[in-house]
Amino acid sequence: MSATPWISLTTDYGLTDGFVAACHGVIARIAPAARVIDVTHLVPPADVRRGAAVLAQTVAYLPVGVHVAVVDPGVGTARRGVALATPDGFLVGPDNGLLLDAATALGGVTDAVELTEPRWQASRVSRTFHGRDVFAPVAAQLALGAPLAEAGTPVDPARLVRLPTPTLTRDADGFTAEVLTVDHFGNVQLAAPADLLTVLPSTLRVRPPEPAAARTAVRGLTFGDAPAGGLVAYVDSAGLVAVAVNGGRAVDLLRVSPGDLLRVSG
Repeated sequence: MSATPWISLTTDYGLTDGFVAACHGVIARIAPAARVIDVTHLVPPADVRRGAAVLAQTVAYLPVGVHVAVVDPGVGTARRGVALATPDGFLVGPDNGLLLDAATALGGVTDAVELTEPRWQASRVSRTFHGRDVFAPVAAQLALGAPLAEAGTPVDPARLVRLPTPTLTRDADGFTAEVLTVDHFGNVQLAAPADLLTVLPSTLRVRPPEPAAARTAVRGLTFGDAPAGGLVAYVDSAGLVAVAVNGGRAVDLLRVSPGDLLRVSG
């Protein structure tokens, strides 16, 4: 870890309460030299898939450090809190699938522990606020250079909880892919790699779930490749196929939500 350690925070805590500030405060008390990057605290509540996507698509662009993620509908239950080591830093959070795509982006999990060591946690741990009382203090200790092995009990990385693999089917005319996430602008990201789009013609059909009607889209490189108000299918900054409206919101036009299936064909 560098002399000026870095910690990132990704949560669904929102900005109207003191939850984020409390996590900052715990880190500052333990590791006052650490610099904290707030990735986002506006993940939709309990949307683990969205939190995992945001983290995975951001973490490789952050300084090497400790990345805390808390989207944790199972807080206080039997679900484990974990810390993961990767070649490019640590990840800390609940063992509910939130961390593993980010771990892959950082080179894969090399070691994992369940957070069972009381000395690394608050003296009194709330059943409903592990971000403050478990994950933030663990992250601060790791940022100071404390060994991961001292945080708790070893975990076989193969036994970490994984999110279900998103649906993706291919055929001669195109593909059907699960809506992975929707960003702030209403752009619809699909669980489809770039090569599935690049082989399709310049004019496409995009079919959302029934009863919504199929829409015509252009295959483009950016939003302005479609006429104003028109649909464009493109490869987004994460290298995945996405659908946008030039000057509008594709999520509203297509009436889809994460988990829906969208068909893109020539």
